[in-house]
Amino acid sequence: MATKTSDLLTAAAPETVAVVRGISDDQLDLPTPCQEYAVRDLLGHLFQVVVNFQGLAARRPVDWAEQPDLLTGDWRDRFAVETGRVIGAWSEPSALEGVSPGMGMPQEVVGGMLLLDLTVHGWELARSTGQPYRTDPVVVADLLDLVARLAPTARERGVFGAAVEPADTGDDLDRLLCLTGRDPAWPSAG
Repeated sequence: MATKTSDLLTAAAPETVAVVRGISDDQLDLPTPCQEYAVRDLLGHLFQVVVNFQGLAARRPVDWAEQPDLLTGDWRDRFAVETGRVIGAWSEPSALEGVSPGMGMPQEVVGGMLLLDLTVHGWELARSTGQPYRTDPVVVADLLDLVARLAPTARERGVFGAAVEPADTGDDLDRLLCLTGRDPAWPSAG
């Protein structure tokens, strides 16, 4: 089976998985555009996202407070495996039905949040470690719509930073990043 959400995840995930695979151990302490996170912290968060959103797809409770060290052993391959599992979890049509008991919002929006995390954090990790990052225009278009709906509440809750004034590049990924409070020119925009 497949859903719109799993199709979008399938389009977005390979780029982020490639970025994660390309991060060397000596880059784990580098800063990221997400100021409170070094590369290691952002990787840990993104890893937790792909694991926890498997549970959210099945409407199981997840514990965001638990912060296990997922960057042990062959974590790059495990991240790829868990990313495949989360796509599989969101490929079930039932994953998109109703309201999330743990998050109190439509399941379809929860799936979109996963797509947003994979895309934005993938870009942040690529930028931090000097890797290229490309996005599927269909993914970015879908996320622009989602972010427009979520931005006011996300800013109130500290999930998004203040919107950044976009440079006039005409790039939709840049617009998406700006709407979530990221500066596409990081780190040069100091």
